[in-house]
Amino acid sequence: MYEILTGPMIWLSLSVFVIGMIVRVILYIRGLDWKLDRVAYRAHPKAGIKGAARSIFFWLIPFATRSWQKQPIMTVIFFGFHVGAVLVPIFLLAHNMILKDIFGLSFPITMNLCIADILSWTVVVCAILLILRRVSMPEVRILTTTYDYFILFLAVAPFVTGLFARYQVGDDSFWFTMHLLCGELFLFLAPFTKLSHIALFFMSRAQLGADFGIKRGGLKGVNMAW
Repeated sequence: MYEILTGPMIWLSLSVFVIGMIVRVILYIRGLDWKLDRVAYRAHPKAGIKGAARSIFFWLIPFATRSWQKQPIMTVIFFGFHVGAVLVPIFLLAHNMILKDIFGLSFPITMNLCIADILSWTVVVCAILLILRRVSMPEVRILTTTYDYFILFLAVAPFVTGLFARYQVGDDSFWFTMHLLCGELFLFLAPFTKLSHIALFFMSRAQLGADFGIKRGGLKGVNMAW
């Protein structure tokens, strides 16, 4: 099982993830309205690019936008979850050792176990808080479906199983296998679920930023139909 999971399954899951995300980005761009979006972006590329970059940058910084400032607790939970969810899979030393064995490549900067533990536990705690938020707040609960809980489970399962394997809870080889399975399942399903926001977040923020940079005040005084 280990040979399969660290061999063809890693190749397949990573291929599905990368190709799937590229396809989602292409479909997003192709879905832009010719009259309302692409024409304006092509006519004013500098303003559009500036607005897009500004939007992405400030939404990646805690409390840098008014929306983040209005919800300070949610902002802390959001960034606590996502910072760990991004950094641990990419920079954990053990992950890079596997990448080195399989692909012959690894990141020059790696993360030690102490930092990885802190970030992984932060992800798990923040995931629990996100679930409690969905359960306790009526305005969020009414919009929540079983699918949303499944997506959250899919995102946090690699961290839970990874921690169990790390602390050798019970049969550590079992939890290591489950960790690989959960991680590869995440990669397989991400392009086909809400997890595609890994890539589409940047597309939607870029579009909104370009809109504000061009159409909604960025070019005041310009004779535009929008």
